Amino acid sequence: MSLKLYCDLMSQPSRALYILLKSIKCNFEPKFVNLRQAEHYTEEYSAINRFQKVPVIDHNGFILTESVAILKYLSRENVIPESLYPKESKAQARVEEFLEWQHAGLRLHCAMYFRVKYLNPVMFGKPADPVSLAGYESRMEAALTEFNDKWLGRGTDFINGNTPTVADLLAACELEQPRMSGYDPSANFKNIQVWWKKVREHFNPYYDEGHVIVNKIIKKNTQVASKI
Repeated sequence: MSLKLYCDLMSQPSRALYILLKSIKCNFEPKFVNLRQAEHYTEEYSAINRFQKVPVIDHNGFILTESVAILKYLSRENVIPESLYPKESKAQARVEEFLEWQHAGLRLHCAMYFRVKYLNPVMFGKPADPVSLAGYESRMEAALTEFNDKWLGRGTDFINGNTPTVADLLAACELEQPRMSGYDPSANFKNIQVWWKKVREHFNPYYDEGHVIVNKIIKKNTQVASKI
């Protein structure tokens, strides 16, 4: 089997796929695409992904974009073990229920807060408008409340039962993004705090490996903030 993963570890779904493939001991080739250097806009990469985004897989010449589509495909191809992506119809539907919800339910708000609070000021040298930022933070916290209460507050260790699935890994990687902006999603949400620790432990050491860049940025920002 030949499997290539085009990714950037600053990208949440890229990290999720990278960690997943590492943790299941999949023999894949990571092909890093530096978004900060605009490598996704090159002609070479545009020929691979016409949408100029990450992640992308090339599986024996079959190129596929979009993280959820990739997860579903790799499950059908028996690359992802059944323990992480169930085959049984109802159990699989529960995982996919979360995968469908998380795009607008969690990812959108965490990613936009990160972009407005951290990424845009770094790229354009202008701090975020306080009123606008407060709105993004409020919407993110509403999403975190929903995730904390309605997905995790059901008496199980993970999103869909007492064993982790790809749903947990995808969610955990999304929540790492606002940490680079100085916001810890677990600080005021007990269910997230307990669950997140379990997800990290389950997928380590590859979880930490996939977040090495993220953690360096968090450490650097923390050091800067402590000097102000």
